[in-house]
Amino acid sequence: MKAVLSKVVGGPDTLVIEDIPAPELRPGWARVKVKAVGINFPDVLIIEDKYQSRPPRPFAPGGEVSGVVTEIAEGVTEVKVGDRVLAQIGHGGLVEEIVAPAGRLTPIPDSMPYDEAAAFILTYGTSYHALKDRGQLKAGETMLVLGAAGGVGLAAVELGKAMGARVIAACSSQEKVDLAIRHGAESGVVYGRGPFDRDGQKQLAALFKEACGEKGADVIYDAIGGDYAEPALRSIAWEGR
Repeated sequence: MKAVLSKVVGGPDTLVIEDIPAPELRPGWARVKVKAVGINFPDVLIIEDKYQSRPPRPFAPGGEVSGVVTEIAEGVTEVKVGDRVLAQIGHGGLVEEIVAPAGRLTPIPDSMPYDEAAAFILTYGTSYHALKDRGQLKAGETMLVLGAAGGVGLAAVELGKAMGARVIAACSSQEKVDLAIRHGAESGVVYGRGPFDRDGQKQLAALFKEACGEKGADVIYDAIGGDYAEPALRSIAWEGR
C-alpha cells in the first residue's frame, strides 16, 4: 500500500511516498480503509523531532483519520465491517489503511463527511478541554477568542456558541472575522500584525475592551500569545479565566 513517510528529520519537503506492506491485524484490533487524514501542528513537530513522542523511522505522520472498517479481528465488539469511523492514532495516518485497537475507533453518522471527521478530535477536543475543564465557560458569559478563524479557534467559537456564551471573534482580517461570525460568533474585531510597542499594545487592549463591553471577557481563549496576550488580559472581567 502507499504511504507518506518520514525517513529523515525535517519539514514537509523531506516526506516521501513509498509502497509498504499492509499492516497485520492483531486480536482486538480492526482494519480501516483511510478516507481522510487530519493534519495538525503536532504533525509538523513530530517529523522535525520536536514533539514529545518520537516514533522510530520510517514512520507515517498523521495523528487522526477517518475511514471505513474493512476487517475485524477476534474479540472485537465495538465496531463491525462497514462502519464509518474516526480514530486518533498519534501517528501513522498518511497511509491507505491502518489497523488500530477497536476501542480507539469511534463510529460517525452518515451525515458527517470524512474530511470533517478526520479534523474533529484534535481541534475540538483541545478546545472543549480548554473551555469546559479549564475555562469553565457558562451560558450567558462573554468569551473573547483570538485566532478565531484557525483550527482550534473556530472550534472554540462553535463550542462557545453551543454552550450559550456570547462569543467575540478576534482575527487578523475582516474575511476571517466574517467566517467566525458565520460559525456562531456574535461579533468580531480585526487586530493588526505584531510585534507591537507599548503604545500599540495599549491600543490593542482598548480594541478588545470595546469589543467585549464594559464588564470585559469572562473567558479569553488565546491561541496566539506573544504580544497579543497582555492586551487580551487587560480586557478580562473580574474573576475572569
